[in-house]
Amino acid sequence: MQNEESQSIDAFGNVLSHGDTVMLTKALDVRGTKINIKKGTVVKGIRLTDNPEEIACSVPGVKGLILRTEFVKKK
Repeated sequence: MQNEESQSIDAFGNVLSHGDTVMLTKALDVRGTKINIKKGTVVKGIRLTDNPEEIACSVPGVKGLILRTEFVKKK
């Protein structure tokens, strides 16, 4: 289990865990592509990374995506 300093926290202060479902709180452009992920998109089965400010996930059309935790809300 992660210690308090390295816990992944969403935009509203909720602690994120491996496998959680989150929702985007802001529309985001994916770097290197023309894809835009809309606000409210639900992302299932997130994976925590070594950086507590980032999570790994997949959304339709993009695999291996890294999202900043400041743009997600735990569902």
